[in-house]
Amino acid sequence: MNESICAMVLQILVPFLLAGFGTVMAGMLLDVVQHWEVFENVTEIFILVPALLGLKGNLEMTLASRLSTAVNVGRMNSPREKWNLIIGNLALKQVQATVLGLLAALAASVLGWILKGEFYAGQLALLCCGSVVTAFTASLLQGIIMVGVIVGSRRTGINPDNVATPIAASLGDLITLAILAFVSQGLYFCMEPYPFVSYLVCVVFLCLTPLWVFISYRHPESRRLLYSGWEPILTAMVISSMGGLILDKTISDPNLMGIVVYTPVINGIGGNLVAIQSSRIATHLHFHCTLGELPRETQGCYSPCRTFCGKEPNNRSAQVLLLLVIPGHLIFLYTIHLLKGGSMPSFVFIAFYLSAALIQVFLLLCCADLMVHCLWRYGRDPDSFSIPYLTALGDLLGTGLLALCFHLLWISGVDRISGILP
Repeated sequence: MNESICAMVLQILVPFLLAGFGTVMAGMLLDVVQHWEVFENVTEIFILVPALLGLKGNLEMTLASRLSTAVNVGRMNSPREKWNLIIGNLALKQVQATVLGLLAALAASVLGWILKGEFYAGQLALLCCGSVVTAFTASLLQGIIMVGVIVGSRRTGINPDNVATPIAASLGDLITLAILAFVSQGLYFCMEPYPFVSYLVCVVFLCLTPLWVFISYRHPESRRLLYSGWEPILTAMVISSMGGLILDKTISDPNLMGIVVYTPVINGIGGNLVAIQSSRIATHLHFHCTLGELPRETQGCYSPCRTFCGKEPNNRSAQVLLLLVIPGHLIFLYTIHLLKGGSMPSFVFIAFYLSAALIQVFLLLCCADLMVHCLWRYGRDPDSFSIPYLTALGDLLGTGLLALCFHLLWISGVDRISGILP
């Protein structure tokens, strides 16, 4: 789809800002719920948070990328084919959400056990139940919203590659975190008087899985992904859990207070921007090449110049996305300041934070260019494989770089608010 830079910027900007404000609200919510009893007494939930928030990259954004490509190449012109694609993909997504929710809780429990050297069956049941219910419910709500956005984009003549993935994330973090917090707190109150509740609810949701498998198996595309679509989302879950481990260790350090507000923002913005680029590159390849063959300009050794230098549509979109990082984060930092009240962060902190965000997005856009073309070269559809890896990598890079910023500020003795030595 040919589009001017102005049209591209306008189509990307509004959903990008919506997604950013959604991550800001998620950060504010996480700042509040971190003091709830369940978060203070079952700290493995902090390991779980990036993995569950990352489901929007693993599932919602992947769905958005697949359906956006289907729209752009004309595979949703027929009503029957359109609804087959939608129903099959939504059912597949529920299967993956349920399984990933369970595995993410098990991974968080194992990592917490390694860190603490303690294991409690009741807490494991709480984590598994809370994670499965959250993943299932959030995935269903966001999947329905996503389908509406893509169908609406097609009818209004907007390129869904520019708007679908950011809108997938605009409320994704907030919805997921809110469900996780309230479900986990409710299960925590039931642990002592009714310990069977966590087990019962978890089993009920797991028992629905065969139904979703049956529905997705009836449709050829989702049937193929039932077999081949697990590798990227499972790997992405492990990568996001590593980011959660960093978050858990950082939150427990009293010298690094305040990181929890900014983590969903830097992770969400990086993931949103790289998902747009990945979806655009994948659509471009579907238009101009057969699977397994690369355009002439992308053959040979990779260098970052290939991503950002040039006048091709994907070069222009990479330039636009990188240029959005600093003004976007400044807007979101100011929004956090307005919502929290008090003084603005110091110039030193803002400089560190913006540097981390810029490095994160630069590396992610380079990885997207390299990864999408490599997947295509080896016969794997990047619409189904690239975004989980990239958004999980965004979580790991974002959390790691943000933790590094806070550590550097603490080591240098510079106050995060006043910007002066104590």
